[in-house]
Amino acid sequence: MKRLRVGLLFGGRSVEHEISILSARSIAQALDPARFEVVPIAIGKDGRWALHERTLLLLGGRDPRKQSVPANRNPVVIPPYPEKSGVASAAVRRLDRPSTAIGSLHVIFPVLHGTFGEDGTVQGILELAGVPYVGCGVLGSAIGMDKDVQKRLLREAGIPVAPFATIHAHEWHNGKAGLLARLRREFRLPVFVKPANAGSSVGIRKVKRAADLAPALAFAFRFDEKALVEAAVRGREIECAVLGDEDPRASVPGEVIPRHEFYSYEAKYLDPHGADLRVPAKLPATVARKVRETAVRAFRVLELSGMARVDFFVTPSGAVYLNEVNTIPGFTAISMYPKMWEASGLPYPKLLEKLIAIAIARSKRRARLQTSL
Repeated sequence: MKRLRVGLLFGGRSVEHEISILSARSIAQALDPARFEVVPIAIGKDGRWALHERTLLLLGGRDPRKQSVPANRNPVVIPPYPEKSGVASAAVRRLDRPSTAIGSLHVIFPVLHGTFGEDGTVQGILELAGVPYVGCGVLGSAIGMDKDVQKRLLREAGIPVAPFATIHAHEWHNGKAGLLARLRREFRLPVFVKPANAGSSVGIRKVKRAADLAPALAFAFRFDEKALVEAAVRGREIECAVLGDEDPRASVPGEVIPRHEFYSYEAKYLDPHGADLRVPAKLPATVARKVRETAVRAFRVLELSGMARVDFFVTPSGAVYLNEVNTIPGFTAISMYPKMWEASGLPYPKLLEKLIAIAIARSKRRARLQTSL
């Protein structure tokens, strides 16, 4: 049986660059070498793409602070046009020898967390190249990354979200005093301040004192030009994994119990005891069902495809608030997305195979659309 060539795209121009490397390493280890040939493609923080040996990707420890993309010795480019050999292929070519094709890729597996990877930018390149890729399309990726637009669409669809306000950097710089006064009128402390476009809890601060609101906003604007101020919801942090395309389904829910002030970057990646993860979550059957149904509904509302991890708050009264969706969640073997599917009867290697199959099927279906009158 011919092996599928899987372009594993990782790294990226993002503050989540190091986490992406850990996710890519886990995927490369889990894909069956008898069925898949992994072609690691790293994106450096300078934005350059490079081919790397699978053995190089597998080197290194788990500490995200010590991860880095190896030296850029084999720069590559995916041509922005579909290959004539078929929609399910795209050539990867050496820039130093343009006439030499490295070979055709059957599918790309982007595991790029955060900006310039999870936000529709890379997905647009792959659409132009005509290559199937795992995960959400351009629109779903962009919506999933922008917490402001995401929450407005969810709210319009009647899906409960915490009260929030959106602040743009130019508004902040031109009228800090007025904005702070307005926020103090609209929100009771504590609140969370976060960049609109970031992940892994980067740039987030929990504000308990009015004096800390301005520094928290200034910190958030270091990572994005738009920030959210969001009411804190007192409740359990519940997550649910969604998988599919036209007929998505939800996993059993899991629970994150932070040992820090909240589930921060440090609690997620740096402190080995930063949080307890319980899969499945101990929830009343009615609440678990509501979480799963809401996760699938949000998946549809936000035009998502392939995969998403949907994060919730569940209050003591059983009310369910959607916190945010993540269209390229963490993908190490101990990350919540694969753990929830494992608990639902879909082991990590089979999950990867399912995601690849969904990507190829979606690409073939879309290739049948008419592009000429």
